[in-house]
Amino acid sequence: MLGLDISSSSVKLVELGRTKSGLLLLENCAIVPLERGWITDGNIEKFDEVAEALRRLIKKSGSKTKNVAMALPPSAVITKKIVLPGGLTDQELEMQVETEANQYIPFPLDEVSLDFCIVGPSATSTGDVEVLIAASRREKVQDIQGLAEAAGLKPVIVDVESYASRLATSRLISNLPNQGVGSIVALFEVGALTTSMQVIRNDEVLYDRDQAFGGTQLTQMIVRQYGFSTEEAESKKRSGDLPDDYESIVLQPFIDSLVQEIGRALQFFFTSTTHNKVDLVMLAGGSAALQGLTAAVTKQTTFECVVANPFEGMEISENVRMKKLAREAPSYLTSCGLALRRFMQ
Repeated sequence: MLGLDISSSSVKLVELGRTKSGLLLLENCAIVPLERGWITDGNIEKFDEVAEALRRLIKKSGSKTKNVAMALPPSAVITKKIVLPGGLTDQELEMQVETEANQYIPFPLDEVSLDFCIVGPSATSTGDVEVLIAASRREKVQDIQGLAEAAGLKPVIVDVESYASRLATSRLISNLPNQGVGSIVALFEVGALTTSMQVIRNDEVLYDRDQAFGGTQLTQMIVRQYGFSTEEAESKKRSGDLPDDYESIVLQPFIDSLVQEIGRALQFFFTSTTHNKVDLVMLAGGSAALQGLTAAVTKQTTFECVVANPFEGMEISENVRMKKLAREAPSYLTSCGLALRRFMQ
């Protein structure tokens, strides 16, 4: 199964397998940029253009796999944990979930795609179980399903982007000392328009927050400084083909602003909770690998900071260009989390 991440700035694909010895193997991956305005706030504005970009993505990746896991942005999904009696049959559980869902979902249930899973025994009431409900407007689900089908793929899972990136991150956290148990990790995903933060401890989210700041700001700064078109600036930003004074005049001020945003978000976490430190800051997304960023974050916040490479500890197939992967790996966090769903029951 492929993991397919559709964001406002690009479409990304990851295909994972296993080696004979049971290690995870990155079989294929690819990124194709999208033009601004094709997808806005998670809404597909230019269906045919995005579908065509998906077809190019599949061709570029070289994958022949058709089954695909995709995701919706958290803003398009309502999630709620509820407690239900243990020992219910699947049918009884489904009826109970629908009854409960009515209280939390502001749309008629026949306009909604609804799913649920049992998380585990309830921590507060013996004999009961904790159940996670997830619901989205049916049209949102049909939109991304339609995109996959237009590109010749078969959508089998629709996840939530933040859950997928957390799944990929939990693999990395388990490599920390003591397998990451009890570690508080602040994950920042720097997208084109938004930087989203999730603070995670033992697979649970302690705090999350979105900020309107992202890689597009750097593109705009390049446009203003050198007079390139937005497309030119975007492409030169990716290839690194920029004038000699770029690092001091454009890149450094952008990094300073991004570091400030990260510091501010951490302060919000500390003032909103009983916590006053994190054990590790992880950066993902297109701007995460910028030179000097992790050191600047550590200097500003005093916390250790690393770039999240979702393929850490995996075997890499010879189809994958290593040099390109080193630069692009942090952009694949969500698509890698979606591809990991293949190995979950």
